[in-house]
Amino acid sequence: MKKFTSISSTLAVLDIDNIDTDQIIGSDHLKITNKEGLGKHLFSDWRYLDNGENNPDFVFNQPITNGAEVLVAGDNFACGSSREHAPWALLDFGIKVVISSSIADIFSNNAVKNGLLPIQVSDKKQRYLASQNGAKIEVDLQNKIVKCDEKTFSFEIESFARYCLLNGIEQLDFLLDHVSDINEFEKARNEF
Repeated sequence: MKKFTSISSTLAVLDIDNIDTDQIIGSDHLKITNKEGLGKHLFSDWRYLDNGENNPDFVFNQPITNGAEVLVAGDNFACGSSREHAPWALLDFGIKVVISSSIADIFSNNAVKNGLLPIQVSDKKQRYLASQNGAKIEVDLQNKIVKCDEKTFSFEIESFARYCLLNGIEQLDFLLDHVSDINEFEKARNEF
């Protein structure tokens, strides 16, 4: 997992409430366990027309959002099933940050474990960001701030998730780095 400290990117807005994980990545693409190549299937029902061509009305197919690494979504993002393929598809497509007024807990946990930063903001901040499609946005995890169009606001993130993202380590790697401490604790505990 790569370290995440800050990012400066174009902002893509998909201001739709209740986007579930099946809309993020359809169940017909869950047969693989490799994270590579899922980006081409991200939001495929919306991104492509019935003939397989790009839907020009979909946000990721618009020139203004070309190369966007930050997605602002509507309320209750990534609800539904717990498929880890959803953050895999977002990351493989190039999205590194998802911002919404509400993000499903299971998705948030899967996102952090894979290096995707989920940011939950107030309804007012979400509405403001949703009006900024194609704008430049900066996300600073070190200082927990977002800057967009001369507006700056802070966000909260669980401290262990932040630690793992800043250091580019998975939760299991964190535990493995402390095996000797764990062994010492267990040894001391068993001596009583």
